[in-house]
Amino acid sequence: MRRSIASIFLWTFLYLLINSIVFVTIPSIFPGISETLEKYYVYLSVGITLLLGYMIVSSLSDFAYWSTRLKYEEGTAGAVRSVIKIIGVGSLLSGIAGAVAGGVAGVALGGFIGIVIGQASQQIIGQGVAGLIVLVTRPISIGDRITVSNETGVVRDISTMFTIIERDDKSVVMIPNSMLMGSKIYKFQSS
Repeated sequence: MRRSIASIFLWTFLYLLINSIVFVTIPSIFPGISETLEKYYVYLSVGITLLLGYMIVSSLSDFAYWSTRLKYEEGTAGAVRSVIKIIGVGSLLSGIAGAVAGGVAGVALGGFIGIVIGQASQQIIGQGVAGLIVLVTRPISIGDRITVSNETGVVRDISTMFTIIERDDKSVVMIPNSMLMGSKIYKFQSS
């Protein structure tokens, strides 16, 4: 995790350093280059931002991965890293589009990327919200014997995404919390 934090600071520092050298220092030392540099300012700026911006986004996603990995398994942490990278690259592209073609292009690209990400993660977000509702309202508790979605067993765990039920044959069923919220729950008294 320390390596990820150091990487974030390093790439951010390099971005600021290269921008200041290319757009401030070189034109002040060599005034004749200033006119030529103005013609290619947009291309240089976009190139530097794409290259180093991607490195910053990658470092941020690695930091998110290792932060998540402390508490969750590798699959969950990998998913968080991918989501952060997708959102970061989308934001980077939206910012560049806004800078190059004007604010309207950036907003339009940002809106499009938001719609794509929203549609792709709609079910996951719904499941997460349902999990939070289950955790807050507590209609069931760990150890309860229940029937939900045609599955009967003892609740072994309740997480943000799934409720885990152990059936009588000792098999485990993971029920998405969105299904739990959308169906009847039969709770049995323990004998």
